[in-house]
Amino acid sequence: MIKIKLFLLALVLAGISAFYFLGGTEYLSPVFFKSLYSSNPILTAALFFVVYIMVTGLSLPGAAILTLAGGAILGFLPAFLLISFASTIGATLAFLLSRTLLRGWVQKRFSTYMVTINKGMIEDGAFYLFTLRLIPVIPFFVINLVMGLMEIKVWTFYWVSQLGMLLGTAVYINAGVQIGQIEELSATAILTPKLVAAFVLLGVFPLFVRKGVKFWKSRRQVKIES
Repeated sequence: MIKIKLFLLALVLAGISAFYFLGGTEYLSPVFFKSLYSSNPILTAALFFVVYIMVTGLSLPGAAILTLAGGAILGFLPAFLLISFASTIGATLAFLLSRTLLRGWVQKRFSTYMVTINKGMIEDGAFYLFTLRLIPVIPFFVINLVMGLMEIKVWTFYWVSQLGMLLGTAVYINAGVQIGQIEELSATAILTPKLVAAFVLLGVFPLFVRKGVKFWKSRRQVKIES
């Protein structure tokens, strides 16, 4: 069993190394996707979907940029549908990798986060995962890996993650859509009301969600005490 785990881990590491060594980061470029989308939109959408799953599943950097790029290239609704499923599938793959192959490494590397998340899971269960997805106080990839060591079912992790990420995904994609409408690098073209509003929303969104979650918890505590 240990040999199988080591072999699979070696394959994962080899895949990550090959991705960088063979210039895979070029395929994360919005320029690449935009040029491809103009000639073959279906292929572009499929490739974008696969790349997004790979990036999130292997915990590689670039998910936020890909989300903005998806909005800029694909438009709001297609990007929203693709990214909602791709991000959740990728997160679940990382979750399963942590649970099956990377358990020891995750325990050593993210011990501090494990204490915090474990406490939250004991107190609030799956709702705690929901709040983590709504409020980005812990990095996306850390949540995926650490949750793999918690007592939570795979299906519960999947649907709670997808539901919890919907609002944040929409906010990021909306910002990407506004960026995609920039045709020239000038103050007039960049500082449009819609683009400014999109980035203001991107900044204040976590604050509003945090206030909402805090309000909900206080209401629930009052009901428990009464």
